[in-house]
Amino acid sequence: MPLTLYYFHDPMCSWCWAFRPRWQDIVAGLPDNVRSQRILGGLAPDTDQTMPIDMQAKLRSIWQKIQQTVPGTPFNFEFWEQCVPRRSTYAACRAVIAARRQSPGYEEKMILAIQQAYYLEARNPADSHTLIGLACETGLDGALFSADMESPAVQEELLKEIEFTRRLEVKGFPTLLLEKEDVFTAIQYDYNDATSVLHQIRRLR
Repeated sequence: MPLTLYYFHDPMCSWCWAFRPRWQDIVAGLPDNVRSQRILGGLAPDTDQTMPIDMQAKLRSIWQKIQQTVPGTPFNFEFWEQCVPRRSTYAACRAVIAARRQSPGYEEKMILAIQQAYYLEARNPADSHTLIGLACETGLDGALFSADMESPAVQEELLKEIEFTRRLEVKGFPTLLLEKEDVFTAIQYDYNDATSVLHQIRRLR
């Protein structure tokens, strides 16, 4: 029976950005009977409010901590001077779903585009115009993407993924759960090495 490795994430989660290389290694090394599936956890709901100064300072310190914990993870700290940050990631999550609806292959491309915009290019993925620009740059149909992002169907799909995340009591991102015969097992991971994850999966399959 096929197994599923669920990856719970948010495209604007900085620890998910740090985990990106390991996730790619894990997917490349999965046994043939294990498939991978991303689930959007929805880190922060929609808001038009500017992020409080203390929250901005906290996130900047997290970026610095990540650079110490996961050497080589790049961040462009100019984001905090050039953008008006908001504690809001649902739009970026909807963007991933809208991209996926055009073609499953665009899901990964959109996630990467959002992460690069946020962490490297000092562009704010909480803003719809940024997301529409990224979609066009990625090769998506911009008009269709824009309409999908605002559609009730995409919002409903996001809420279903968030509900699935909460039902499984996922507390943070990234989280890995392996499903085998309707039993979910937490997979421990290392930000700097994929081998421990692959060993756990091979032992459980």
